[in-house]
Amino acid sequence: MAKLYDFQWQRPVPEALLNGARFDRWEEDTSVFEPGCFVKVDEFGFFIHWKSEGRTGYPQEGQVIDCSQISDIRMGLPPKDSKLCSELESRGVGSLDSRTMVVCSGLDYVNINYTNFVAQNTEITKEWIESLRNATHNFKANNVCPMTQLKKHWIKLSLMVNPDGKIPVRSITRTFASGKTEKIVMQSLKDLGLPSGKNDEIDPEMFTFAKFYDLYHKICPRTDIEDLFKELTKGKQYLTIPHFIEFMNERQRDPRLNEILFPFFDRKRCLQIIETYELDEELKKMERLSVDALCRYLMSDENAPVFLDRLEIYMDMDQPLSHYYINSSHNTYLIGRQFGGKSSVEMYRQVLLAGCRCIELDCWDGKGDDQEPLITHGKAMCTDILFKDVIYAIRDTAFVTTDFPIVMSFENHCSKPQQYKLAKYCEEILGDYLQNKPLDSHPLEPGAPLPSPNQLKRKILIKNKRLKPEVEKKHLDMFLKGQNEMLIEDGENIEDPDVTPNIANSENKTDGENQTPATPDAPMTNNVAPTENPDKPEVNSSPTTHPVPPPPPQHPPLVKKQTSVKMSGKKGSLTAEEEAALMDNYHYTGATTNIHPYLSQMVNYAQPVKFSGFDIAEELNLHCQMSSFNESTGLGYLKTGAIEFVKYPSIVEDYYL
Repeated sequence: MAKLYDFQWQRPVPEALLNGARFDRWEEDTSVFEPGCFVKVDEFGFFIHWKSEGRTGYPQEGQVIDCSQISDIRMGLPPKDSKLCSELESRGVGSLDSRTMVVCSGLDYVNINYTNFVAQNTEITKEWIESLRNATHNFKANNVCPMTQLKKHWIKLSLMVNPDGKIPVRSITRTFASGKTEKIVMQSLKDLGLPSGKNDEIDPEMFTFAKFYDLYHKICPRTDIEDLFKELTKGKQYLTIPHFIEFMNERQRDPRLNEILFPFFDRKRCLQIIETYELDEELKKMERLSVDALCRYLMSDENAPVFLDRLEIYMDMDQPLSHYYINSSHNTYLIGRQFGGKSSVEMYRQVLLAGCRCIELDCWDGKGDDQEPLITHGKAMCTDILFKDVIYAIRDTAFVTTDFPIVMSFENHCSKPQQYKLAKYCEEILGDYLQNKPLDSHPLEPGAPLPSPNQLKRKILIKNKRLKPEVEKKHLDMFLKGQNEMLIEDGENIEDPDVTPNIANSENKTDGENQTPATPDAPMTNNVAPTENPDKPEVNSSPTTHPVPPPPPQHPPLVKKQTSVKMSGKKGSLTAEEEAALMDNYHYTGATTNIHPYLSQMVNYAQPVKFSGFDIAEELNLHCQMSSFNESTGLGYLKTGAIEFVKYPSIVEDYYL
């Protein structure tokens, strides 16, 4: 790339993190307890690192957590071990909850490591949580060049010293273990004049980055670059300016690039490269480039595989919401398989912290005496999680990594009393985050565009079917006047999220056009304003107590269905035969169309409707409506009506494949 770009990937590390603080560290799963750890963050923000004195009072080995693997920093809970809990409480001032910082890290969203740090007082914990959240979630740092990655490896080795403050040779051999024998690593160390015995140690002052860089090239030589250099120089030890210009323009530069935005390399530009990457002063004076300088240049940010300026928010974020692709998650709650799998509230945290802006909530009626709404993969024998716990998790992590809006996509299988609970939890827990009515500047009228991502910053939308305007107004008025029994239709069938017997002619889950919508033919406008209910039940938004809102008057009891498949293996696991039987018995049940008016009036810019055709959508011109297509249906429309299909997202809100 000929265009210079100053890639500022590094975030300033707050003074408190650089100076460090004293913490006690413990882990629930492994029963590890390290008192008196002195915890710091390096100047580049690569690692949280610490050394503890241990129970013996002597220094222990240095340990690190890679900041690029940290997904969340949060307040913690005390350990279950009462003895450890008492000891931690005695080592500081203030409640243990308020002094505990949990660092969540891992290579994926499922296998998370939880490291608990307990400070001596609450103020230190609050300062570190806030500072670490700013220092982590640095997506630019995940796109640094190979040279910076090498520096990161070197810093890690320099931090993971033994109790004597030295770098064990074993740590270095483990760094280069992939496909390399210890003998090669130790011989390379010996060639560089460094200690090379299996049990030797290296003074960090001797192990400079220059030494590490030379060690890297000895162990992992870039023979491909050396062969290229020999081809370009005809066997000489340097590359002249004319040959360098020819190489950059003819072989290195992408010919598809715009010549104005990315001009051809010239003498001035090539001299800049030599001045920056050539370490031999004699070759610099002669305006020549060595193979080492060429390698350093190719490993720099100037040769990134992506346009680094595109890692900034470079797009216009003031267009209607339907003009953008939305980073979406399907079956967000599952940590694994969709049949007989496990659901976890933590998945919502991890997905939102990763930047996802559309999450799915499959809502079902509760089974216990408390009748708490559940989230699960219905009729697939997956474990359940509480809807309210998910809403708390969404509230806590929604806007940690980005302020752009979130769509909560409800697949609503709940009865009306439970739908009211869904609405109340969203309203009371999310508070001002919830966009429960349209903006005055963007009404729900034909031709009115959707708000932009910038206009909906730090807002959460509910995607759920909505009642017709006149039905919603009538039912909402009845509900607010206490006439709840009139809202329940005779013979309402309440579904249970368990496996049902095989149904003849049943179909698997298909696209939204086969689901009966709440508003198949009538546009939903914003002429229904929610009326304040003086007697409305309250839901405390405390994340620790999770109180339940008082339910509406009693309704007919739920009709439970028995499962036809039972698990014989371990708890929560399925054999291959059981899974095959389960898939044979699986019958997808579409979301309910019998919507509670209190939930209905919270839906605005994400209203799913039955797809009736491109011409109907264009005629209605309601941007707040949306339809879903499965892959085969979408490809079919692409073949038969490609132009209309491409135009469709600009007419309605969006479509999903």
